[in-house]
Amino acid sequence: MAAIDGCEAKFRTPVPEERICPKCGKTIEIFTIRGKVTEETACECGYVVPADEPDSPVVEKKKEE
Repeated sequence: MAAIDGCEAKFRTPVPEERICPKCGKTIEIFTIRGKVTEETACECGYVVPADEPDSPVVEKKKEE
């Protein structure tokens, strides 16, 4: 990580997080950015934690009526 990135880099860096598998109850390590799962992660039992849709960096303009 470059020193120039500053606070912006924390929004792009995946954070490891532990969650409980709803199927078998074991702990699964997943990676999130701003609380959203970055990639699919499979548990030993076969359950797959799906990846969430990333936030869009494009801001939509409001339509004037």
